[in-house]
Amino acid sequence: MNRRNVLKSLGLSIGAAVISTEALAHLGDNKYSYKIPENPLYGPMAKPVTAISIGAGNRGTVYGNFAAKFPEQLKIVGVAEPNQFRNDRHAQVHSISAENRFQTWEDVFKKPKFADAVIIATPDNMHFEPCMKALAMGYDILLEKPIAPTEKECRQILDMAHKTNRIVAVCHVLRYAPYFVKMKELIAQGAIGEVISVQHFEPIEHTHMAHSYVRGNWHNSKETTPIILAKSCHDLDIIKWVVNKPSQKIVAMGDLKWFKKENAPAGSTARCTDGCKVERECPYSAIKEYYERRNRNKVLDLPTDKSQQDAAIMERLKTTNYGRCVYRMENDQPDHYVTSIQFADSVTANFSMEAFTSYHDRRTRIMGSMGDMVGDMKELVVTDFRTRKSTTFVPRVEDVEGYKNSGHGGGDWLLVRDFVQAVAQQNPALLTSTIDESIESHVMGFMAEESRKKGKVMDIKMEKVKTPQGQPQALKS
Repeated sequence: MNRRNVLKSLGLSIGAAVISTEALAHLGDNKYSYKIPENPLYGPMAKPVTAISIGAGNRGTVYGNFAAKFPEQLKIVGVAEPNQFRNDRHAQVHSISAENRFQTWEDVFKKPKFADAVIIATPDNMHFEPCMKALAMGYDILLEKPIAPTEKECRQILDMAHKTNRIVAVCHVLRYAPYFVKMKELIAQGAIGEVISVQHFEPIEHTHMAHSYVRGNWHNSKETTPIILAKSCHDLDIIKWVVNKPSQKIVAMGDLKWFKKENAPAGSTARCTDGCKVERECPYSAIKEYYERRNRNKVLDLPTDKSQQDAAIMERLKTTNYGRCVYRMENDQPDHYVTSIQFADSVTANFSMEAFTSYHDRRTRIMGSMGDMVGDMKELVVTDFRTRKSTTFVPRVEDVEGYKNSGHGGGDWLLVRDFVQAVAQQNPALLTSTIDESIESHVMGFMAEESRKKGKVMDIKMEKVKTPQGQPQALKS
């Protein structure tokens, strides 16, 4: 089927909307696959953008791997990472010279500016200070979400970005996932008429919850950030981005129900390796998850020699939080969380984050005046009430090497690709997740957490402040 016939066929079922993404592969039965074409604003690069990785864990590695794959676009020239194993690994992958390897982020800024940008992929509670220092020294920034642990710090970063006229791209990678790009595009083109309401669901998956938010780095909200920001600011942001209307009110409920000492089974022990009598039947067994299934082992910093990995995994399970009983941690993150949002023009949205699922990947239902959408990140089904015909869109995704099924729908590297071009051209318009665009969904997250704790409906009042030139400068509530 040629392009003209594809567009004609699609037009019959989605209100004659023009498809700007490449929906050219006809899969039969009104089903089409598509990919996101290269941004027409991209330009040739005389040299790669240079960047310093501040944090070389999971996210720092994901973004760094883009540079390893596309060295003509991005070159990592420095690293700050206190974990020696990760520091060594990053330096080796990117051929970083000894004088540009640092243990702490503070050490990076003791040197004069030596790169175009910094990638901040430190723990959540360590975003603010390195970001502010980098901006003061004239770096552009790729900033892992959440922006900062408090609303005040988020706004200070926003103000500093405008004061220094630097680019700050927030890693709201779902905005770059082909699935959500198509969803937003179709809504903007009126494929389902006026949006009336949204239901969005994030199934974390039970073992992912145990790994990251019970045993892992984000297990305690007081030491990092609340789970609504640490995990689900992606979701609040994507709802806001797709609806494309100001948020007005938010209310939230949820709690930590299951991962508590009183629910520890009889015969369980402090660690799964301590002779726990129920380890074999426990769905959260660290031995089964990390040793037998070999899942989520990147955090264990295993040796590359596979003959040494068995012993290394068991040693980590005996000495780190990843081997501890999920019922005996110092965790406080809710394991179920529901949020309702009122947007302008009477649009409502419900968001549910749930730990206890056997699957992951977001699910979304969008109800419009002339049709609806139902999707699970693998497919997006659009039904037109007028014709009663449905069209299915299947995104073609290039996932990140070494991080298959990341849950981000291929958005990670598409974000980095746009960031590189934005820095090279000094044009933040190439990005859809600048700090200006991302700040409102963070405020929604802070308000949701306040609502959950206080049992109140919270007003969200966002007011744009204009510069003398009439450009957006800051947001105030």
